[in-house]
Amino acid sequence: ENSFEVEVAAPGMTKEDCVVRLDDKNNLVVSFEKKSEKEDKGSNGSYLRREFSYSQFQKTMILPDNIDKDKISAEVNNGVLTVEIPTLKENKLPKEKLIEIK
Repeated sequence: ENSFEVEVAAPGMTKEDCVVRLDDKNNLVVSFEKKSEKEDKGSNGSYLRREFSYSQFQKTMILPDNIDKDKISAEVNNGVLTVEIPTLKENKLPKEKLIEIK
């Protein structure tokens, strides 16, 4: 009634791997990017094994007009990103405006 809540499962991701933003069309954009590198070296310093992994995710959601853009909040907890999107009260919504014709 007073807000929308978006949950995105992102196992293994941390808040440093995540970006939540509003784009130029006021859409909510959620993106994750994680890069990792593992290496095992022998006693002489040469590589025994070297692994790279890269994962990326992005989702864009169209938001309604009655949201309070300044109060959107996000939190990552146990691999789940939760975005809280509060709505404006009806009396704060833009009202109709008559445009004068010249």
